[in-house]
Amino acid sequence: MASRINDEDIALVRERARIDEVVGAYVQLRNAGGGSLKGLCPFHDEKTPSFQVTPSRGFYYCFGCGEGGDVITFLQKIDNLSFTEAVQALADKTGVQLRISDDGRPATQPGLRQRVLAANQAASEFYQSQITSAEAVIFRQFVDGRGFDREAAQHFSMGYAPKDGKALHDHLHRAGFSDEELVRAGLIRESGWDYFQGRVVWPIKDSAKSVLGFGARRVFDDDRMPAKYLNTPETVVYKKSHVLYGLDLARQPIGKKAQAVVVEGYTDVMACHLSGIDTAVASCGTAFGADHARMLQRLMGNNDAFNGEVVFTFDGDAAGQAAALKVFSLDQTFVAQTYVAVEPNGLDPCDLRLKSGEPAVRELVGRRVPLYRFVMRNVVAQYDLDRVDGRLQAVRAAAPLLSSIRDGSLVRGYLHDLAQLVGMDVEEVRQIVSQQVRRAMPAAHEPPKQRTRRPAEEPDGPVLDGLSLPWPDPRDRNLAVERDTLKLMLQYPTLFDTTWNGVSADDFTHPAYRAVFEVILATPFQAQGWTEQLQAVTVDDVARQLQVALLVEGIHHDPDEAYASAYTAKQQLLTTLRRLAELKSRLQRINPVEHSSAHKQAFTELIALETRRRTLEQISAGAD
Repeated sequence: MASRINDEDIALVRERARIDEVVGAYVQLRNAGGGSLKGLCPFHDEKTPSFQVTPSRGFYYCFGCGEGGDVITFLQKIDNLSFTEAVQALADKTGVQLRISDDGRPATQPGLRQRVLAANQAASEFYQSQITSAEAVIFRQFVDGRGFDREAAQHFSMGYAPKDGKALHDHLHRAGFSDEELVRAGLIRESGWDYFQGRVVWPIKDSAKSVLGFGARRVFDDDRMPAKYLNTPETVVYKKSHVLYGLDLARQPIGKKAQAVVVEGYTDVMACHLSGIDTAVASCGTAFGADHARMLQRLMGNNDAFNGEVVFTFDGDAAGQAAALKVFSLDQTFVAQTYVAVEPNGLDPCDLRLKSGEPAVRELVGRRVPLYRFVMRNVVAQYDLDRVDGRLQAVRAAAPLLSSIRDGSLVRGYLHDLAQLVGMDVEEVRQIVSQQVRRAMPAAHEPPKQRTRRPAEEPDGPVLDGLSLPWPDPRDRNLAVERDTLKLMLQYPTLFDTTWNGVSADDFTHPAYRAVFEVILATPFQAQGWTEQLQAVTVDDVARQLQVALLVEGIHHDPDEAYASAYTAKQQLLTTLRRLAELKSRLQRINPVEHSSAHKQAFTELIALETRRRTLEQISAGAD
């Protein structure tokens, strides 16, 4: 008869192990209403949360892939455990003493995974106990030389692996672990020698603080292993593409702040955390990849409507640029919310903290720039922008970057950035990029046969928003003010002052409406032939056709200067309201204690915007 856990004990484990806490170690959960929580499913890729947890009932279910069950089922699935191993793991967390029977005989040993985790934990404690030994003076010199004290070393559970090649082996043998278990855990080699010898050691933990493996740095010149850094080999619990150093400390801050800072080394993680950047993590023995990205997205609870960010501290050299391009090749939804923080002198966070102090590390992260912009600048920098052909080649080289952006609202902004970088007109850049993309995908842009498109229709086939101007829906109420403002400007230009009542291109959210306004702004008004001149200088066919439509479309009001002023105020009011929403969101993400100056600046801007909002509301009342 096989070993069996007492049913009462299993029920007690289910009762004590809160499913929201267990699942929350792997997935960032948010309130879904009705006593339920939701997040991104850890069992399949998704952009919007369909994974739901109901703590009152103790169950989870994903409406996307159909996975569901209780807290034991979840742990079995997420960590690839047997039922017995999952119950034992939860029992350890909740303090339940399990009664296991097998015809009265003692229970069998737990599965390999649990034994490996137990061995790793024992090894971590052993390494930590060695830091005060006489041999470990080199460890203490290393820690001190990086600007850390003993308290910091203990906080990050740093340890020292003795040079004696069997020190850990003998210690764990006495603790009851077999050679087979230690080899499977990656702690000793097949020969019986310790895997790490004479090295500074960092334990690598999961979000639930279980030790999965180790990273070790060379400190002795006579080290037989030439590699500066050495990591635990692949085991049943350690998969280098699925682990991030520092995640045990950063998990909760990442979920709370919807931010993750990815650095390159163990000491960089330490420097960031000690500087107040408690969302810092690092990949272990491998480059940051797709699995890491999905892990961070789950922890942040990201979806298409959620504004999270991942900040990479790449070096500004060729290696850093190559790393940025590798990240750029990941899921573009992830890339769209990714930023790069580059230290001008090429210092990593640890060296920066050592040289300039902790505020400099916080400033480094604060100066982050979008990954798109970082990559675009590096692409453009390869060309001679003083020459016409160099500028043309730079725009063509940057075209694939723009075409990869899924969020059409971002394309327009990066088109302006590219135009500014190369010193060309934005419409000219838009045309070159559009032509380049169409050459790359000729089939997607072939005109449909035996059909003509009416103005109110969307173009046939796929359209890259921002590269080929989409036709705006005249029935879209969200764009009604933009459309009516342009109708007034085109049909009654004399009602406006020379600055068009202070309206700017940023007041238009639809790319076609913005393009029409930019032409109006760039074409000085003249009493005769002004509309013909507008048509002549308009490059884009959609914008030219839209002008015609707006010129003939009726205005249900007898306009005068007061009405035009009120309408343009209404247009600017919408922009102000959008900026207010963005600023309020930013204020929520700024810690007033850690970043008092930034918080004060944002609050001052908020007061100014609120004042402008009230003024515009009064003026725009005449447009109703």
